[in-house]
Amino acid sequence: MNLAAIDIGTNTVLLLIASVDDAGRITPLAYEQRIPRLGKGVDASRTLQQEAMNRVVDVLKEYQGLVAGFAIEAIVVCGTSAVRDAANRDDLAARIKAHTDWDLETLDGEQEALWSYRGAISGVPEADRATVVDIGGGSTEIIVGNRRAIKQKVSLNVGSVRLTERFFRHDPPTHPELEAAIEMVEDELSRAGQFEFSGSRLIGVAGTATSLAVLAQGVQEFDVRAVTNYRMTTDSVNSLFRTLRGMPSGLILNLSPVMAGRADVIVAGSLILREVMEHFRFDEVTVSERGVRYGLVMREWERRRPGGTTA
Repeated sequence: MNLAAIDIGTNTVLLLIASVDDAGRITPLAYEQRIPRLGKGVDASRTLQQEAMNRVVDVLKEYQGLVAGFAIEAIVVCGTSAVRDAANRDDLAARIKAHTDWDLETLDGEQEALWSYRGAISGVPEADRATVVDIGGGSTEIIVGNRRAIKQKVSLNVGSVRLTERFFRHDPPTHPELEAAIEMVEDELSRAGQFEFSGSRLIGVAGTATSLAVLAQGVQEFDVRAVTNYRMTTDSVNSLFRTLRGMPSGLILNLSPVMAGRADVIVAGSLILREVMEHFRFDEVTVSERGVRYGLVMREWERRRPGGTTA
C-alpha cells in the first residue's frame, strides 16, 4: 500500500511517500523538506502571516506534483504547533483546499505526541522501551512507552522557533537571554517530572536532532544513512551547544548546507535537547529521521488494511 503524509510544522513542511507491506513495515519511496517557516511571529501574535501561508501553499503545490508520480492510495496533510496556535488557521485550510484540494488536519499536542512516537520506534526495532523527544519549531513532545503501547506523553510549549523569537534579541544570544530560555525549558520539563524514564532508550526525531547529528559527524550534505540511528552522548550534545551558542547565525550557516533555514534557531534547539538529556539523566540519544509523518502513514495503513478501523 502506497501512502503519503505531509507535516506542516512551525519551521518546516515535510513530505513522506512510503510503501507499507502487509506486516506494517514502512519503506520510504520519497521524502522532501522545505523550510517556509509558517510559524514566524505566531508565538507573539497567534496569527499566521499572509506571506508565510503563501509560502506553505507554494510548497504544497510543488509536493502535489511529486505525489502525482506515485500510485498513492491516500494522503494525509497535517498541521502541528503553529497551526493549532493560530486564530486564523481556517484561512490556511481554505487556501490549501483551494489550491490543492487537500484537507488540512490539525493535530493537537496529544495526537502529535502519539504519532511522533509510533513513527520514531518504527525505525528502531531493537528498542523495547523508548523515550521519544520531538523538538519542533513551536513545541516539544516527550513520549515514553514500549513497542506495544504509550505509557506517558506530554506536549510542551517550547520549540526552537518559539524560544528564539521569545528570548534571543542578539546574534549570538547573550548569557542572560540563554539563562531566560533555559529557565522556561526547565519549567516546562517539570511537567514530565513523574515520567518513568528508567530503562528506556532516548530517541530524538525532527530537525534539531538530525541537524546536530550532521554537525557532529562533519557531514556537508544531508545523508539519511548518516543520521539514521546515529548516537550522540550527552557530552557531545553539550559540546555542540556550547560551540553554537557563541557563533552568529552567519557562521553557523557556513558549517554545513544543512543549516540553511535552521542557522538562527539551532542554538535554541540544541539547548532544548541538552536540557532534556541532563534533566532526565540520559547518557545518549539515538537520532532518527522518522517522526510524525511516519506515524501518520502507519495510522492510515491501519485504517485501510483488511479488518482495520476507520475511526
